[in-house]
Amino acid sequence: MSPTTDPASPSETVTGGPVTAVTGASGALGGRVAARLARAGVPVRLLGRDPSRLPGIPGADPAPPAPYGDGEAMRRALAGAHTLFLVSAHESPDRIREHTTAVDAAVAAGVERIVYVSFLGAAPDAVFTFARDHWHTEAHIRTTDVRYTFLRDSWYLAGLPAMTGADGVLRGPAGDGRVAAVAHEDIADAATAVLLADTDATGPSHDGRTYDLTGPQAFTLAEAADELSRVTGRTVTYEPETREEAYASRAGYGAADWEVAGWVTSYEAIAAGEMDTVSDAVPTLTGRPAMDLAGYLRAHPDSYRHLLKQD
Repeated sequence: MSPTTDPASPSETVTGGPVTAVTGASGALGGRVAARLARAGVPVRLLGRDPSRLPGIPGADPAPPAPYGDGEAMRRALAGAHTLFLVSAHESPDRIREHTTAVDAAVAAGVERIVYVSFLGAAPDAVFTFARDHWHTEAHIRTTDVRYTFLRDSWYLAGLPAMTGADGVLRGPAGDGRVAAVAHEDIADAATAVLLADTDATGPSHDGRTYDLTGPQAFTLAEAADELSRVTGRTVTYEPETREEAYASRAGYGAADWEVAGWVTSYEAIAAGEMDTVSDAVPTLTGRPAMDLAGYLRAHPDSYRHLLKQD
């Protein structure tokens, strides 16, 4: 589901200074942010569960293995770091504990600032069950003495073609709700702008701020299917499901109940109107418009290759 091309990094240039630790550096978001910071001259430390999967980024140093739930390993990996860019852990029943352990380790290691990648509409009673994890993580960070910024992402644009089956059907209980999905590139550029601002005393302060990172417009999944039809040259449709149909259609994957609930409620959050927020945070932070679905598909043809007719 990761985008395959990467626009130029932000134009800010800094050299040296405090270390920024980037978690999830082997992933689609953490890797992009780490590369942007390193190109800007920021000392970067790459964190991940498996150091062998960390990208080779000039100017960035890999840390020893640092699973979020291992407080001692996280403290060692974060020793001497000034800022932590905390990408949320993979979904799991234990994710809140993993996040709080990582945050506590950062505080113990002397980290002064955390920029946390959260989720749009994070709340203790959010329809999307995984968004509740983000609210609890945010609440824990607020109890610490570190400076913080929360980046609340919408759905990923990359997810729309990825969740469309090879049969050309996008299925889910989203009803006629709308979602302002966002590109990984836009999240990475916005995050980089927030992180770089700390190196410039004349720049804006993002301390204590929460930014909703969204695309430029909210659309229905039927409209997303229409755009996929246009770009692939075949008919792609959206099939609205009931909750019961959604659980039944995903039963064959053999996933745990909590994981299937996350999949289903991500669509139900759209139906409930919790994902239709359109924010100007991406253009405000990056100085350019946010990418829309048509632009994303033009830039990432591999994302819908499974939908193209085979000869």
